[in-house]
Amino acid sequence: MAVNLLDFDAQGLTNWCEQQGEKPFRARQLLRWIHQRGENDFDAMTDIAKSFREKLKLLGGVSPAPTISDKLSDDGTRKFLFDVGTGNAIETVFIPEADRGTLCVSSQAGCALECVFCSTGRQGFNRNLTTAEIIGQLWQANRLLMQGTQTGQSSDRVISNVVMMGMGEPLTNFDNLIPALKLMLDDNAYGLSRRRVTVSTSGIVPAMDKLAAACPVALAVSLHAPTDTLRDRLVPINRKYPLAQLMAACQRYLEHAPRDFVTFEYVMLDGVNDSDEYAHRLLDLVQDVPCKLNLIPFNPFPNSGFKRSSRERIRCFSEILQHAGIVTTTRKTRGDDIDAACGQLAGQVRDKTKRQLRNIPVAIERTAGKAGEIRVEAHS
Repeated sequence: MAVNLLDFDAQGLTNWCEQQGEKPFRARQLLRWIHQRGENDFDAMTDIAKSFREKLKLLGGVSPAPTISDKLSDDGTRKFLFDVGTGNAIETVFIPEADRGTLCVSSQAGCALECVFCSTGRQGFNRNLTTAEIIGQLWQANRLLMQGTQTGQSSDRVISNVVMMGMGEPLTNFDNLIPALKLMLDDNAYGLSRRRVTVSTSGIVPAMDKLAAACPVALAVSLHAPTDTLRDRLVPINRKYPLAQLMAACQRYLEHAPRDFVTFEYVMLDGVNDSDEYAHRLLDLVQDVPCKLNLIPFNPFPNSGFKRSSRERIRCFSEILQHAGIVTTTRKTRGDDIDAACGQLAGQVRDKTKRQLRNIPVAIERTAGKAGEIRVEAHS
């Protein structure tokens, strides 16, 4: 069976070339052809010896996941759907800005963490993606953007930033994630700086420490609640790694990180986590962690059980944080007309978690009285 060369980072490709009796510099040549130039035709790799090209045709290939669909939003956002086999598909989103082009990459088909406000969590977990399937999203998106498949015109926009914020929890697919990150950073491949590659996690504390040692890139943490009581229900992994452990892990990570702050992501859910009291509790939580807060207006999907906080409520929440000296931004909703906004990936899929049948809460509403008091309702 042919080897998929997208599965190898620089060291892996060097080892493979040596196994074929080739010099280490052949790996560097291959990296440049495959990742810098987006080439998958070995005959086009003209500075590689013909004898090795013939060998490559027999032993290897550059095989990204096939493209199922390519949708263009009114705001320029593009959502790619890639087929990863056995009935599974992954979604990848390109977000163009005036000063950057950001690609949001998936790490798993589905997700096992079951965050109750996320459509991917509703899909359930299918499997981890291979390194080839992770880096293949960047490889494919580069080619499709340059080909101008939506507009009929080629694009010279460069993907300048990659965020591991698509489907899945990256740090539970650690062994396949690290080679993909190394390719993103490799000067013979994509040459991105560590500051422009971000891994987002819901808080897998041991893996955060492993990431700091193996490949420290920018870190974003899906926080979404400032108390264990609320976060246990919104982000169930908190029951295993509560907030005190998570904040300590963030402080340890900053000793190795390319940026001097952690980004905390906080989805704004109407009547759930958006009160002034929760804003002050959030300040208490992060006071010892250099950070930036990114408020994310909730993006609805069918049967979510949640509503987006009003603009005025988000503004008031943000002002409390900013007045305390915390850099706070509110994420602009992009691509919601093609279900490409944050939290909407796989939003049309069937609920494979059977959460409602298991009577696990789909919505959490604040009671009258203290903001810290909640009641849980299962909606059918």
